[in-house]
Formats: sequence, C-alpha cells, structure tokens
Amino acid sequence: MPLGLLLALCASVLMGTATVFQALGARAVAAGGPGAAVRATWQWPFLVGIALDTLGFVCQLVSLRLVPLFLVEAAVAGSLAVTAVVAAGLLRVRLRRMEWAAVGAVCCGLALMAIAAGRETGGDGDDTMRLVVLAGSVGLAVLGWAVSTRFVGVRQHAAVLGGMAGVSFGLVAVAARLLPGLTVPGIFAEPVAYAVVLSGLCGYLLLIGALQSGAVTAATAAMVIGQTVGPAVFGIVWLGDTTRHGLAPLAAAGFALSIAGALALARFGEAEQYTA
Repeated sequence: MPLGLLLALCASVLMGTATVFQALGARAVAAGGPGAAVRATWQWPFLVGIALDTLGFVCQLVSLRLVPLFLVEAAVAGSLAVTAVVAAGLLRVRLRRMEWAAVGAVCCGLALMAIAAGRETGGDGDDTMRLVVLAGSVGLAVLGWAVSTRFVGVRQHAAVLGGMAGVSFGLVAVAARLLPGLTVPGIFAEPVAYAVVLSGLCGYLLLIGALQSGAVTAATAAMVIGQTVGPAVFGIVWLGDTTRHGLAPLAAAGFALSIAGALALARFGEAEQYTA
C-alpha cells in the first residue's frame, strides 16, 4: 500500500506540473497564425511537460496494480490542485480563497482515502472482460469522432466532449489494471494493451476538441467526473477493490471531498486568464 499510494501521488504531482509547463510553452508562441499549435509543442517548456506527463503515466500505471482504482483516479484528478499551486509560482497566478480551500479539500480527501483503502490488489479480470474493454474503447472512439464532427455548435458540446474524454481516460486506467503482466514480448498479445493506447489517444483528442469548443470549466469538470466515477465503480463491483473493515464510509467521504475539490478547481483554467 505505501508504494502504490506514493506512486499515485507522484503521478498527480508530475501530471499537474506538466500542465503548467505546457502552458508556458503555449505562451511562448503568439496566439493564432498558421502552425501556432505545432510551434508551441516544440518549445522547451512544452517538451518538459510532455516528459513529466509520460513519467506521471508510468507512475499511474504501476500504482494501478498496487492500490484500488478509486484511490489512483482520485489522485490523478487531484493533479488540478498541483496545477493551481505550481501555477501560482511559475505563472504568477493569484489563488483566491476558494481555490486554496479546494486544494485543501483535495488533499484532505486523498488523506482519508489513503487511511481507508483496503487490500493492495484486487481481481485482474478475465479474457472476456479484457475483450469487452477493448471493444468499449473502439466504440467510444467511433462515438467520439461522430460527436466531435457532426454536433459542432450544439449546446453543451464542450461538456459532452469533456465527459467523453474523461471516460476515455478512465478506460485507460481500467485497461492498465487488467494487464496481466508488463513484460515486453507478451504485452503485444494483450487486447487491453491496445485499449490503453487507443483510449489514451482518443481522450487527448476529445479533450482538445472540448477545450476548443466551449468553456474550460464545463469541459474540465465533465472530464473529472468521467475519469473518476466510472473506474471507481468498476473496480469495486468487478475487480474486488475494497476498503479496510468498517471504513467504507470514510473512503466514500474522502472520494467525494477530493472530487468536489477537483470540480471546484475545474474553473481555475478560466480564472487564470483574468488573474495572470
């Protein structure tokens, strides 16, 4: 449990910090104009952000095999708190009392879940479950393409795409948990390995579309819900994730508190535009 929790927190810190460096890279390029987005990806802060995101994903991948899904996904959602704190220093963003309270809520919620989380490993599923997850990844990718291309301009488009991005990221976590092993030769024969790649790519594309089509708040809040609730339920119902005896209410309270804090911080991306 201590190692899995530490890795989950490392994933949160790395991913949250990566967001700030990617923002620095984007700011280094003038907005608009041909190829602005591509040029931003070649700025050194953006490259640092990609490297941190990659390290964070590795930590998340290993932690998923050591602690319950609900704890890992809540920690990843808590990366919004890390983004807010790091942005306050590097981007000189002024955090208001509400943002600091939300950061505290995320930290307290994660602490409660760490206390209540049960056994280090639950079930790993079976071949049928792995095929179902892969099929779900393919189906979600097709649905995401349809929604992003055929319903542009529809009200709540950003929230829908953000929620679908969150579900895709949640499928990444579920698929990673279902991997029976991480050996290089054998992983290419596992259906869920392809689900990890497909859902991860689909999630990023859907999130980009969501952020481009509407409010950051709506997109990010929907993503947080989609990314955390589904995997948590899946882990408890189908993979046997548990809490310590008698501490299920404490884990539920911690989960709710951390997600509420993350949702409160979801509007931070918009607030930053005015306070930076």
